[in-house]
Amino acid sequence: MSKLRLKLNQVKAQLARLEGWKLIRKQISKLYVFEDFTQAIRFINQVARLADSMNHHPDIDIRYNKVRLTLTTHDEGGLTFRDFKLAKRIDAIKRR
Repeated sequence: MSKLRLKLNQVKAQLARLEGWKLIRKQISKLYVFEDFTQAIRFINQVARLADSMNHHPDIDIRYNKVRLTLTTHDEGGLTFRDFKLAKRIDAIKRR
């Protein structure tokens, strides 16, 4: 087991600090809904810049005005504090 990967109780504690994120196996995921496709893409571009700056990239699924982001630390085989830090910063982008 990785030293950085969080245990289930740690994951649940971190998840409780976020709104709307769901635990799905070894990942966390959240659906964001926008007024239209253009707003969704604008959001994704902001997320992309943030993810690059953190060198930690979400899986992104775009369906017109709906964007689902999924986070995990692939090289650790599960969730780490990096995933929760990125989730919190993504939520801050959405609130702007």
